[in-house]
Amino acid sequence: MGRRNFLIEGGSATGKTSVCEELARRGYRAIHGDRELAYQGDPKTGAPTPDVTGLAVHDHHLWRVDQVKELVADQRDAVTFFCGGSRNFTEFIDLFDGVFVLEVDAETLTSRLDNRRDDEWGGQGRQMERDLILQLHRTKADIPRGGIAIDATAPLANVVDEILTLIASIET
Repeated sequence: MGRRNFLIEGGSATGKTSVCEELARRGYRAIHGDRELAYQGDPKTGAPTPDVTGLAVHDHHLWRVDQVKELVADQRDAVTFFCGGSRNFTEFIDLFDGVFVLEVDAETLTSRLDNRRDDEWGGQGRQMERDLILQLHRTKADIPRGGIAIDATAPLANVVDEILTLIASIET
């Protein structure tokens, strides 16, 4: 969707959805990957696996690679942001001009999880999911390496301003 394409990644509750919505509000093409590209699939083959439940949902959260490629190839917009997390990012990460990784400290993460509804991943009453989120936060096991770290504890406007400033300095 853009002549320049950027991935906004990060662990659960780091602010990917909020950043996506703010970029769209500012007039940028912002793809909410967790809503527009995601499906439950086999992490090895990519084949859909619709009956995944429990903590396995995390490991089976994939993006449609063909759709990502199609959107990246569309050159109508100057810049497009792909926001969200997927377990198969290694299959398409090289298509992006840059990767930003939203980071928060454990206290901010816990506070954000405390504010989630009980029907949201890691929300109230979903202790096993919360434990997994906190473990992944500590290990950064499912986060792209080499991305540009963004302090997502800052106010949302500042986080987005920093990303926009940084994309101006990234040559393609």
